[in-house]
Amino acid sequence: MKLAFLGLGVMGFPMAGHLVLRGGHDVTVYNRSPAKAQAWVEKFGHRSAPTPAEAASGADIVFACVGNDDDLRSVTLGAAGAFAGMKPGAIFVDHTTASAEVARELHAEAAKAGLGFVDAPVSGGQAGAENGVLSVMCGGEEAVYATAQPVIAHYARACELIGPPGAGQLAKMVNQICIAGVVQGLAEGLHFAKKAGLDIERVIGVISKGAAQSWQMENRWKTMREGSFAFGFAVDWMRKDLGICLDAARQSGARLPVTALVDQFYGDVQVMGGRRWDTSSLIARLDKE
Repeated sequence: MKLAFLGLGVMGFPMAGHLVLRGGHDVTVYNRSPAKAQAWVEKFGHRSAPTPAEAASGADIVFACVGNDDDLRSVTLGAAGAFAGMKPGAIFVDHTTASAEVARELHAEAAKAGLGFVDAPVSGGQAGAENGVLSVMCGGEEAVYATAQPVIAHYARACELIGPPGAGQLAKMVNQICIAGVVQGLAEGLHFAKKAGLDIERVIGVISKGAAQSWQMENRWKTMREGSFAFGFAVDWMRKDLGICLDAARQSGARLPVTALVDQFYGDVQVMGGRRWDTSSLIARLDKE
């Protein structure tokens, strides 16, 4: 298929690469900073374009993975946006973690232009993107999803249509809410073990075989013990995501007391200079003397 990919950050760069290496597709990329697009072309071949509209021209499916609602609007709408360059019947798949409102808004704009739209945020972090084992939560029409899913599968271990437009973003909020509580619990457990003078490796060796086991424990306990936070999803992005969750909760009447508290804790980490540390850095504020 002829494809386009907009946004080549730590997630988009390898995801777009899988479309070439695993899928064998014809891929044109766009990135706000041209140097990153050029680096992608040097690694994977194919071509880059100077605007989203030019990248999307003639593509069967256009993928995007950018920063937030405003970034997403900037690459889709207007004369230089992807929607202006897409052919009728083409599909736009958005992997950005954004609000459900913007997903519904862009779905409506796409429909006016005769385009399909799927909101498809991902979970699995940088390692999941590089290894092509992301989890993808989708919102949109079933027929549109059915066309996009086999292509998404080139970098996904799991992909599911959750419901109508916006449902993918709401499911990603559930994901982030669950992660926030788990990481804080793991941080407190490791901190307590240190203060109690326990052999943390032995403790984890036992409890990781029981009900306390989690992906975070399996993949992050060693680096958390060592105070190394250069892995995966940055605190700045987690705070952005938790803000989206809390806004949506206020609209729906959902109560998220733990999520609100952990969001404040991440604010403390930012003040400590940890804006680009990964999310496991919650332990740093506990271990701070």
